[in-house]
Amino acid sequence: MRLFPFTSGCLICLAIFATAGCRRKSTTHIIGESPAAQSPSPTVVSNSPQGSTSSPSPTQVAQTGRPSTLDLSQLENSVRPAVFWITVFDSSGKLLRTETAFFISGDGKFITTAHAIEGGINAVAKTGDGRIYNVSGVIAGSPTLDVALLQADAKYVPFLTLNKTPNLETGTPVGVVGSALGGSAEGARETTISTQQSDRFGIAATLLSDSVGSPIVDAKNEVIGVVISGGEKATVRPSSAVSSLLEKIASDAKPRWPETAQAATPTPSPRPTPKPRLVYAPAPAFPPGVSRPGVSGTGRFHLTFDAKGNVTNVQVVKSTGNPYFDSAAIQTLRQWKSSPSQGWAVTVPVTFQTR
Repeated sequence: MRLFPFTSGCLICLAIFATAGCRRKSTTHIIGESPAAQSPSPTVVSNSPQGSTSSPSPTQVAQTGRPSTLDLSQLENSVRPAVFWITVFDSSGKLLRTETAFFISGDGKFITTAHAIEGGINAVAKTGDGRIYNVSGVIAGSPTLDVALLQADAKYVPFLTLNKTPNLETGTPVGVVGSALGGSAEGARETTISTQQSDRFGIAATLLSDSVGSPIVDAKNEVIGVVISGGEKATVRPSSAVSSLLEKIASDAKPRWPETAQAATPTPSPRPTPKPRLVYAPAPAFPPGVSRPGVSGTGRFHLTFDAKGNVTNVQVVKSTGNPYFDSAAIQTLRQWKSSPSQGWAVTVPVTFQTR
């Protein structure tokens, strides 16, 4: 996991006192209280628009050596917001891997590779705009196809449409679109289909490992494939195979993690519930415009986590004495994540101090 960087010229000291063993040594301090659920305000979005017919830019020509037949700026604006990173953890809260994924419905259903979630019992989805969603589980997966459908706890997210009958002829221009979190290296670019088989096709582009799980789209911004391996000979699973898998899913199928289902089965010697631990704890950033010499403040904040590891409530136990500091701390602490548990709480002292 990545921590938010400290703002230049400011020092933020963050001490964590948790009820369970975290990666850092800490002093236990639990305050029992019922969590108060908070619902983030959704961002309403629409499905991807159709491709543009504008003239190619010099950048588009430079990337392919010829005028682009795809509008790369359109791919950046319409496709890339639906592409994100999924980070998977095991039962102990250990990070297993991070891979690319993309939403296929506005209610949070998304596609990634099956090997991305292997051994996982918890995951979070992080979008390019900084939003973080809990992943409630796997709806369906196919090790043979190496694709999986999962559910994120999200609503009104941008999503892509699967083309059930894609044109996979050799030489067809297609777009590769990675997550905005990958920076310019994962930006939208054009390539062509180089090889074609019944259950896979290749593209004439070398892809980084971070591109695995990314969508391959056509000129209409519809998904025609999912990258399942990178390198000089990248392999893509066609969207028709993915659609065939989705059609076999029962309408009442519920998302779940494999180990969660096993733990629910009574056994003579049940395993103890793993102690909760923080798995994502970025430091609050120093508020802009408050970095005058000698300005400082220390406060204490009480966080309550639900069973999925989401922060449900942030309470000011002791104010920093500065409303801007309090607001910055609360905004960041609400993004914290813990490993699955039966619900727990933690008191966090936060100090803002200029150099």
